[in-house]
Amino acid sequence: MTRKDAMAYRAAIDLAAQSLDDTKAVEAQCLYPDFAVGVLYTAGDRVVYDGKLYKVLQAHTSQADWLPTAAPSLFAEVLPGQGGTGIGEWQQPGSTNPYQKGDKVTHNGKTWESTADNNVWEPGVYGWKEVA
Repeated sequence: MTRKDAMAYRAAIDLAAQSLDDTKAVEAQCLYPDFAVGVLYTAGDRVVYDGKLYKVLQAHTSQADWLPTAAPSLFAEVLPGQGGTGIGEWQQPGSTNPYQKGDKVTHNGKTWESTADNNVWEPGVYGWKEVA
């Protein structure tokens, strides 16, 4: 494969990765680049850090002290079940990556659907309904 072919192939993969919703992106996080220092990220980009997928919240050039785990104003972990498709295992979200109305998760052996946007509550406590 020539360098030109390899670049075209990588561009096609990047384009396909951008079209995935959050649930599918979590399942295919190998398509996304690892977080790197000195990279210009735009809002909506996805990167992998410490084995987890993160969405960029605002444009910035990355720095060594702005890691996805340490800069919640810049990155939000993409949680399984978010994006309104698929069902993921519930994880405690933060203020930058809450579940939205219609997101579905499993928790304590049951399946739940969020009934509220910006939901950070544990299923069974508030903002969720049990579904079959």
